[in-house]
Amino acid sequence: MDEEKNEKIWKKFLRKHWKMLIVFIVGAILAFIGAIYVFLWFVGEAQLTGLIPLTLGLWSMGNFITFLLHLIFWEIVFIGIPVIIAAAATYFLWWKKIPDNERREYRTAHLFGKRSRRTDGEGAISFLIFIVFCIKIYLDGNWDVGIGSWKFEYLVYSCLWALFWVAIIIGIPMLIGATWWIRHEMKKEP
Repeated sequence: MDEEKNEKIWKKFLRKHWKMLIVFIVGAILAFIGAIYVFLWFVGEAQLTGLIPLTLGLWSMGNFITFLLHLIFWEIVFIGIPVIIAAAATYFLWWKKIPDNERREYRTAHLFGKRSRRTDGEGAISFLIFIVFCIKIYLDGNWDVGIGSWKFEYLVYSCLWALFWVAIIIGIPMLIGATWWIRHEMKKEP
């Protein structure tokens, strides 16, 4: 679609639905502030209940993972679920009441951006490296040992070990796929 036409459709959307845009902005700000308050509340509660040690030098990987899992749970309960309910209510109470032809016009103009099928995968690889790192710490018997007592050399070698194993886990299938593709391309007649 023409960029100028998209701009006209966007202006039309803003003129007709400016109140909902304000509601979305206020809702996003409230959700962000709520997430910060839940985080601060949970930090205080985790220390009071003994879920985590008071000093960082006594933290272990077990404390860190337990803290993260509990934090994610409470963020989902107090922020995630209400946001999902509000989004569903908005969809059924507002978006579904917009006439079909107007909704179709907004969709074809990619008013809210085009969906991209491409992802870099950096987040997934970093997460995989972290999981392998956690497994190494557990297998070494350092899961409940204070992180402050680790030697720097141990931390560096554990990170490299995790990176090495992720490279193997990802590299071997990539090597097999590349070999298959090259053989397939070489067999094609010119």
